Amino acid sequence: MGDTTAPSRYQLAEIGALLAEPARAAMLLALIDGTARPAGELAQAAGVGAATASAHLKRLLEGGLLAVHVQGRHRYYRLAGEDVSALLEALALPRTRPALPAPAGGDRALRLARTCYRHLAGRLGVGLCDAMLSNDYLHMTGEGLRLRESGAAALVSTGLQPSSAQALLPLQGRSCLDWTERRMHVGGPLGVSLTDAMLEAGWLRRRRGSRALQPSDDGLRRLMALGVRIDAG
Repeated sequence: MGDTTAPSRYQLAEIGALLAEPARAAMLLALIDGTARPAGELAQAAGVGAATASAHLKRLLEGGLLAVHVQGRHRYYRLAGEDVSALLEALALPRTRPALPAPAGGDRALRLARTCYRHLAGRLGVGLCDAMLSNDYLHMTGEGLRLRESGAAALVSTGLQPSSAQALLPLQGRSCLDWTERRMHVGGPLGVSLTDAMLEAGWLRRRRGSRALQPSDDGLRRLMALGVRIDAG
């Protein structure tokens, strides 16, 4: 998946075959937040035994959708890259409606704010991207999205540490189509570092056992000061 050349029809068919198995799909979705997990956790997420999980993980590694990190006797599996996460999110998009109906419970929390391979997604993510583009804090280049000096200054004036804001300037971002909102949020290294900075500042908090993010009251006020608008849905 990291290869920039266009896939052949056989490669595309192989990717489809890998995703067509529900247990393998469950393993991939368990890693979509950018974490690395041992085989036992992925077996539990997929509802299969250890031997079956091992066979599925071998297929996903060979297919280029997963990477593995070996630490001593332990092996930790993760998505092979952000392009794999983007593929999974894009494939989850229903093609028949312009937007998903308002979900309930934990799904509503995911729709509001969540991690998409470690960057902010959901209504808060697309709202932040919209606000920063409309205020000319972000600009599009041939390589992707870049933060302007005015954007770094706006983040500082809103309460982000100057060192954190300045560290964002050299980073490249990418527009990532949001699974629930059908609009773009900021992905790539810029999106990841911006999300990390907001987490460190306390604007966002992680929810235990979920990739949903909880905005703090203070964080919502600061995001609104940047121009982020979130409808009541």
